[in-house]
Amino acid sequence: MSTTRPNAAPSPTPPPTVHLGTGSLTAVVVGSMVGAGVFSLPGQFAANTGVVGALIAWTIAGTGMLMLAFTFQALVNRKPHLDAGVYSYAKTGFGDLLGFFSAFGYWASACVGNVTYWVLIMSTLGAWIPALGDGDTVIAMLGATAGLWVTFLLVRRGVREAAAVNRIVTVAKLVPIVVFIVIALTVLDPEMFAANLFGGVDAGPLFDQVRGTMLVTVFAFLGVEGASVYSRHARRRADVGRATVLGFLSVLAVFASVTIVSYGVLPADEIAALREPSMAGVLEAAVGEWGAVLVSIALIVAVLGAYLAWTLMAAEVVFTAARDGDFPRVFATMSSRDVPTVALLGSTIFAQLVLVVAFFSEDVFGFALDLTSALALVPLLFAAGYLLKIAIRRDGYGPDAAGSPGVGASGSTDAAARRSRTRELVIGALATGYVIFLLLGAGLELLLISLIVQAPATLLYFLARRENGRLLIASRWDVVVLAVAFTGAVVAVVGLSAGWLGI
Repeated sequence: MSTTRPNAAPSPTPPPTVHLGTGSLTAVVVGSMVGAGVFSLPGQFAANTGVVGALIAWTIAGTGMLMLAFTFQALVNRKPHLDAGVYSYAKTGFGDLLGFFSAFGYWASACVGNVTYWVLIMSTLGAWIPALGDGDTVIAMLGATAGLWVTFLLVRRGVREAAAVNRIVTVAKLVPIVVFIVIALTVLDPEMFAANLFGGVDAGPLFDQVRGTMLVTVFAFLGVEGASVYSRHARRRADVGRATVLGFLSVLAVFASVTIVSYGVLPADEIAALREPSMAGVLEAAVGEWGAVLVSIALIVAVLGAYLAWTLMAAEVVFTAARDGDFPRVFATMSSRDVPTVALLGSTIFAQLVLVVAFFSEDVFGFALDLTSALALVPLLFAAGYLLKIAIRRDGYGPDAAGSPGVGASGSTDAAARRSRTRELVIGALATGYVIFLLLGAGLELLLISLIVQAPATLLYFLARRENGRLLIASRWDVVVLAVAFTGAVVAVVGLSAGWLGI
């Protein structure tokens, strides 16, 4: 396969950029968000709250994530020249170093999350193949390894082929989920539903119930930024914003429906006690054993689809950062099929290393999912903060905008620009506040542990700076950021050694 490097002489036939429409971009958003989490929602919610608390939790989470979806839509419209979403917004808004941290954190979160997908697939198959156990046997690790590298070969064949597979898989995994919702509605017991309004027997105050479910929604909604990450492949930039909002609203409807209808099938305490994936137990109670089999098959398909979508996005972010000089230039190597081959290879190797480490871990699922959320939330914070920043500075909202040619000369056009700025100022503020709320909910412990991964990675940043003849440290602000990152990493290492931090 022929490749071109970013510093090579221009090729007479450069690899064409593959263009994707609204449908394919929406499939990336849905594919990245609908993974294993949806199949565990009934049990996770029932363990914390009832119907009322679930409705409140989904309203809060849905509103917050809708603000993030609107954030990416607005940024695509205001800054159409910026590719790869979360990375580009952090770099442009807050400098090269924080752009690097955003790119690396997003990449690392995708790789860690992808490992849990394969372990879960092996665990699900373990119900029929005892040698796989709970996904923690040598055979299971070998099977997961094979899955990692088969996916690498698939994506290496080309973006168009991978996107086509993702569209098929997205439809295939949504059909069983919709079937679950329809069946649960047909067997819904009104008396059971009413009994579950405020949770199980030991349910506490409503506020505590809602707070207990909020972190459940964090991991479920990761991936809302998928279309913006792949923006350089959009046929039209407007398609990115449409795909983001359309994909999010579709997934919110599915997630909330799966949660609420389950309360009409079994008592909340019984749902909470079900083995994961709890959706399988609910459907088995409704229609018999074939329901559990259907959900298990759907889970495997959903996880494969989410893994494919996250593999595409992880490689894309690293490629764009390398192209901009914030990762070593080798990561910007592009194949003749418009695939960032070295970035893709690096993602697969990283995931392989995490898989090996996870094999020796006692609780890989809980820790990996929490770490994935902590790593991904920081890039989302930078994106929301960037929209808030440009709205405050009037960057791109009229003829007086700083650094912008403006959108109109006078009269109604200026009024429209002011209305847009006000709207996006509110969206940016709400989205920023929501992500800060989630980070506080995740806890300082996870943020400190994530710095153990982030701080050493700055070596890649310094290598890239040296390759491009730039100052290793560009400003006093960079010194502050590095000091905070390395201090936090040292504190985390000491905490893990002393035992007052745990994984």
